[in-house]
Amino acid sequence: MKNIRNFCIIAHIDHGKSTLADRLLDVTNTISEREKQAQVLDNMDLEREKGITIKSHAIQMDYVRGGEKYTLNLIDTPGHVDFSYEVSRAIASCEGALLVVDATQGIQAQTISNLYLALGHDLEIIPVMNKIDMESAMVDEVREQIVDLLGCDPDDILAASGRTGEGVEAILDAIVDRIPAPKGDENAPLQALIFDSVFNPFRGIIAYFRVFNGTLKQGAKVKFINSGHEYEADEIGVLKLKMNPKQEIKAGDVGYIISGIKNSVEVKVGDTITTVENPAREAIAGFEEVKPMVFAGLYPVEADQYEDLRTSLEKLQLNDASLTFDPESSLALGFGFRAGFLGLLHMEIIQERLYREFDMDVITTVPNVSYKVYTTKDEVLDVHNPSGLPDPTYIDHIEEPYILAQIITKTEFLGNVIKLCIDKRGVLKNQNFITQDRVEVNFDMPLAEIVFDFYDKLKSISRGYASFDYHQTGYKPSKLAKLDILLNGEPVDALSSLIHADHAYDFGRKMCEKLKELIPRQQFDIAIQAAIGAKIIARETVKAVRKDVTAKCYGGDISRKRKLLEKQKKGKKRMRQIGNVEVPQSAFLAVLKMD
Repeated sequence: MKNIRNFCIIAHIDHGKSTLADRLLDVTNTISEREKQAQVLDNMDLEREKGITIKSHAIQMDYVRGGEKYTLNLIDTPGHVDFSYEVSRAIASCEGALLVVDATQGIQAQTISNLYLALGHDLEIIPVMNKIDMESAMVDEVREQIVDLLGCDPDDILAASGRTGEGVEAILDAIVDRIPAPKGDENAPLQALIFDSVFNPFRGIIAYFRVFNGTLKQGAKVKFINSGHEYEADEIGVLKLKMNPKQEIKAGDVGYIISGIKNSVEVKVGDTITTVENPAREAIAGFEEVKPMVFAGLYPVEADQYEDLRTSLEKLQLNDASLTFDPESSLALGFGFRAGFLGLLHMEIIQERLYREFDMDVITTVPNVSYKVYTTKDEVLDVHNPSGLPDPTYIDHIEEPYILAQIITKTEFLGNVIKLCIDKRGVLKNQNFITQDRVEVNFDMPLAEIVFDFYDKLKSISRGYASFDYHQTGYKPSKLAKLDILLNGEPVDALSSLIHADHAYDFGRKMCEKLKELIPRQQFDIAIQAAIGAKIIARETVKAVRKDVTAKCYGGDISRKRKLLEKQKKGKKRMRQIGNVEVPQSAFLAVLKMD
């Protein structure tokens, strides 16, 4: 056990984690020449297309130094704030972390946030300055930033390049020398923490675990403590690029287990595996529950695909534990699910994965956050959906979730960033200059304001330099109004939203204009209205497609034409009463992109 090292790679987006992981795999000869490709651990099509890591990836490497063989278990983690739960799970199963900082960009918001996560779990931190081969690298400046952040010795910071492989040997030596070997007792009762799982259509559910105490042998009868189910360990092994079966896995190591589990509800990330004959007394503690930030409705395009959508979401949840969902129904869309996501990118990725991996086409409603509604009867209701709001006469006040937003930007963009945050109802808490031209600002902001397009706007006003991170701080009372969209007098619940009263008029007007462009013309007039309660605040009309009924009347008395037009008008009126308006999927999506 003294020769095992478990570590993860943490950093801000695009600081070169996956490329550095590639070089570590090259140097330790874990992958053959034939298997080599850029970002080899990013094995999902979506990850390759978008150039981001979405899932944490575990892999085992063998490193020989001075005639002694070391087993290194590496977990490569995502950098985007929407996938921070993946990072927290990777950190829970390691003893050390490589903190990678891009020498051309310096320290950014997610660097700091991931560092605090790692320090909270008492991990040994090895600072690595990456991309030193780039012409724009600011090696001395970034080294000073890291020293300020960590309070470490400048000589402790390793300089490397994931692209050329420079300095990678030194990183491997530092992992062996600085990261402590895992603690644990091979002879104690088995305690293994499940940190990830994946559904395989042929073999059932494959769970990835880290053994803290005891030894797991192939064929042993195992029990999942929290769910209480018992299984047989048909196959166990370690994770190389492909799965590598073994006879036994001991304390300190990372591996996988296949036991023919078909029901996805039985495997929960954070559960503890133990043996039936010599069970552990308690589960491993310290695994946090996920808190979704953004909620949206997911509805199947075809009503009879409801059960298929449930199965697909359950299978996806195995691989992405930060997804939560509950059944709900909507007048406009039928039966579906209310799903919780960690952010808008997470929502987009889930939608894309449902389509690619399970061939499920879904309609997504306007995303919103969860509110606390205090009623006149002294009750407190959690409302995730505007249609779940009680009657306005029963509402005493509504509280909405607030976040502490941490933004790091260049000083030249500071004015624009502050203006953006104040427009989004933010209150400046403090600002602090990290270096002469980089500043960190902290804002108290409502979560609902950053749900839509805040991140995109922040990137565009700072030319891509500003980095953003946030965490929830609690709830505060707010002046909110429920904005309904009516089509021909009928509310479309999937388009209704809770919005700050001061912004409701502008938002309602824009929404009506946008829907007018997107809803196709029918045989009758369609009235699109935005309403707060019974008060209509904006209206647009989609004009009817009309036939020229007076074409055959040429000359003669005007009353003949009027008679034909009146007849047509009656027909249109009757049609409007029985006609219903189909809202295209593009209309639901356009609301998200609205400026």
